[in-house]
Amino acid sequence: MITLIAEELNLRWSQVKSTIELLDTDNTVPFIARYRKEMTGSLDEELIRAIGERIAYLRNLQERKETVLKSIEEQGKLTPELQERILAATKLQQVEDLYLPYRPKKRTRATIAREKGLAPLADLILAQETVSGDPAAIAATYIDEEKGVLSAEHALAGARDIIAEILSDDADIRQIVRAAVWEKGLLASEARDPQNCLDYEIYKSFSEPVQTIPAHRILAINRGERENILRVWIEVATEDRNLDIQQHVIKNNRSIFHQELVAAIADSYHRLISPAIEREVRNSLTEKADLHAIAVFARNLRALLMTPPMRGMKILGIDPGFRTGCKVAAIDQTGKYLEGATIYPHAPQNRWEEAKTILHEILDKQQIGVIAIGNGTASRETEKLASEVIAEEKRSIHYVIVNEAGASVYSASPVAKKEFPDLEASLRGNISIARRLLDPLSELVKIDPKSIGVGLYQHDVDQIKLAAALDEVVESAVNQVGVDLNTASTSLLQYVAGINSRVAENIVKYREEHGRFLSRAELIQVKGLGDNAFVQAAGFLRIPDSDLFFDATAVHPESYDAATKLLNHLQLDLEQVRKNGLLVSQKIKQSAVTFDALAQFCGCGKETLIDIINSLEKPNRDPRDEMPKPILRSDVLSMDDLAEGMILKGTVRNVVDFGAFVDIGVKQDGLVHLSRMAKRYVKNPLDVVAVGDIVDVKVLSIDKERGRIGLSMVLD
Repeated sequence: MITLIAEELNLRWSQVKSTIELLDTDNTVPFIARYRKEMTGSLDEELIRAIGERIAYLRNLQERKETVLKSIEEQGKLTPELQERILAATKLQQVEDLYLPYRPKKRTRATIAREKGLAPLADLILAQETVSGDPAAIAATYIDEEKGVLSAEHALAGARDIIAEILSDDADIRQIVRAAVWEKGLLASEARDPQNCLDYEIYKSFSEPVQTIPAHRILAINRGERENILRVWIEVATEDRNLDIQQHVIKNNRSIFHQELVAAIADSYHRLISPAIEREVRNSLTEKADLHAIAVFARNLRALLMTPPMRGMKILGIDPGFRTGCKVAAIDQTGKYLEGATIYPHAPQNRWEEAKTILHEILDKQQIGVIAIGNGTASRETEKLASEVIAEEKRSIHYVIVNEAGASVYSASPVAKKEFPDLEASLRGNISIARRLLDPLSELVKIDPKSIGVGLYQHDVDQIKLAAALDEVVESAVNQVGVDLNTASTSLLQYVAGINSRVAENIVKYREEHGRFLSRAELIQVKGLGDNAFVQAAGFLRIPDSDLFFDATAVHPESYDAATKLLNHLQLDLEQVRKNGLLVSQKIKQSAVTFDALAQFCGCGKETLIDIINSLEKPNRDPRDEMPKPILRSDVLSMDDLAEGMILKGTVRNVVDFGAFVDIGVKQDGLVHLSRMAKRYVKNPLDVVAVGDIVDVKVLSIDKERGRIGLSMVLD
């Protein structure tokens, strides 16, 4: 298994072996990637997860082989050849195909025919050795009125049923048909009512090769089928498939039972093989589309989670609305709720001037630096309100449009109730909107990732796989950024490597009872946090103002001795490094010692030493700071302000298979089609942009009636 995985992923055997051993001993993926680089050869999280998924599949395959072999052996039908084929199988599908003839079956037409004693006649037809005589006369010898075989034709029909099932259970025949369908089949659809299929217009008379149809079209067709708007099938050349099977089965055209065999082949294909393979191919297409859609969702989510925080500013969050008004909340630089209000600037109340007065009062009283406006209903109307208020203020204030997807889910959640027990649910969403600008990662972890709304067909894909993939993304992002042990919420802590929701709650309880953590070592006092969890989590938990400087860095406690030896060797103390981390590299250059020699002296691996040095140099480094900053606006655009050829700056809100949706500051996000993303050919939009990217776009088309804007990232 290790050899196979190493070959598939183009890795060294030792890398795969060490990674599997680490995973088998309950080490988390972020921990392995960050703190076990010497063992894995510095594999990243993606490759570590790929190894984990592949070894799980191969072990499952091995277990299934053992189960199948035992079952066939108990039936007394296991031959050396069959055993060899099962053991040599590299896919579960191959094992299941080989097991099919021996799998316990429900009562079938073939079962009934065997009960009537017609198996010998079926064997005779399949043998294709009888070249003289009358088929009907031979079949007549199997007539048995007590068993229900009333005529020679009855006998031949029963024999054909047995042959059809034998052929259907043949692994080689199924593979012949399967390969042909994948190579030449078409996924086809038609509208059940051509006059009533508006959302599925392009699929009302549609076909595309199975081999090349993209994931988003598969998911769209599946949805149309579920909604009973489309009829869907796999289109294949039936006669060709029949001929393929005939070439595999028929060895003697001169047999007197030749026509019976041809008829049995046709029946087997139409009644048994074709429907089974079509179901299998449809399931495979759906699984492939699900995995693709989940991967797109995961990459979009990661980009959103890694949006840079808006540090050092007080923020006013506005959750827009018409009839129920706009909910307003002010938070300070730490996310603490200061005050809130409800304003009614829009229809039906239209209390525009009153709303402006209230906003001015809060902005001035709390010295707000930026306004965060949710992008839901009444967002653009509220944006106009904010721009007027900002224009009337005497100091510099900006506003930002924030993705509010999931804010309502959060506001009604137990987490929100615990945070703000005295506020109504409707008043919690605006706090979440403001905090999403302050620190997107810390706020978004409180919401089910599926509710964040940066995917395509997320409600149509395998929900278990989607949840698992998105949880991995959140875990990866949280651990990449690191967590302040003394301020992190339960929602954030539960994604730290080695910590589950129960332990996260216990950490917060410990903080409430004993005050702030003074050191990482104190974590051992937390109920339920054992030695292994400490090892996994400690490096990702930071105490910025700890007396022991290492606790404020990404240096793992197991490497404190190595870090101390390094500083002693360089004649530096912790306070010097705390004030100026660059002294470490400067001293190393001055000493002219090699990293290998230094690592040996410190008693750690070279990769660990490099990580220690980087952590000491930039203890507060946040990888999110390298991502594009949100666009700060002070004035608003409408579709009436747009003109074809206009070049604007926008924020990528969502990336899908056919392009990217970009917020350019008007009511509707514009679409940059795949073909307009670059001068070169672009196969995957995610190769060019990610959610949160700031891009320059040119307006190509404006459809006010349908609310659609066509954009291009190719500006000349």
